[in-house]
Amino acid sequence: MLRSFITRLIAAILALAALLLPASAWAQVTVSFHSFNGSLLGNRFPHAFVAVSGKLDDTGETVEDNWGFTAKSISPAILAGPVEGEIYHEKPKYIHSTNTHFSLTVSDATYRRMEAEMAAWRDAPGKYYDLDKRNCISFVGKIAELGGLKVDYPHELMRKPKAWLNHIAAMNPQLHAKAI
Repeated sequence: MLRSFITRLIAAILALAALLLPASAWAQVTVSFHSFNGSLLGNRFPHAFVAVSGKLDDTGETVEDNWGFTAKSISPAILAGPVEGEIYHEKPKYIHSTNTHFSLTVSDATYRRMEAEMAAWRDAPGKYYDLDKRNCISFVGKIAELGGLKVDYPHELMRKPKAWLNHIAAMNPQLHAKAI
């Protein structure tokens, strides 16, 4: 009887303490995985990228950004082999017109690993964008792996971001993502 009372008292104290925690204790970062269908008129090709948003628990810092990996210059040279690449940030107004395939909620530590990976791709020297081997899909795949997802890169999907993200969603049924 006394043990039951003490257990309930401890549970009530913990519940009350949880309500009194600062708002930052409820913070979270969401990573959303997007594809863009491309546009001949806008000279934009199909593309995959991630959008990150939320608040970090440890600092309370607000996170609102997006990262995609692309060739620095779109020219026929991308068909011939590696070219210089860059991390590209979509304009916020265009993100709403892209395909959102699925989202993950990640810890501060996972977000920081993702951010460090993005910085490594951004800061890599030389010609490191390759249309078939190291492109936007490769980058988004690495971010997905850091988020704990199963990822692979079928050759026939390496130039098809929307189909590839649908493939990744199907490989990870815990996401409950519908194909787009």
